[in-house]
Amino acid sequence: MAGHSTPHFHNQPGVARVRVGAKEFMCVGALPPFDHPHIFIDMGDADEAVCPYCSTLYVYDAALHGGCEPAACAFEPTTAAA
Repeated sequence: MAGHSTPHFHNQPGVARVRVGAKEFMCVGALPPFDHPHIFIDMGDADEAVCPYCSTLYVYDAALHGGCEPAACAFEPTTAAA
């Protein structure tokens, strides 16, 4: 099965800000099992957004092309075998 097309990010490291290369993404808070509800964030015309659950500051950086900095904040959910 293919992975998700919307990037997912977390702030398990507890950094002050996460630079992201997408204006539309999901925030999961921390890594499971300590994650919050996975919410969709759309920055629109802005270049930053704050997650209403975990207060992570996300800052847009087009040079990251969908990735994030620190790279450890990218979240790739695993899928269980059927």
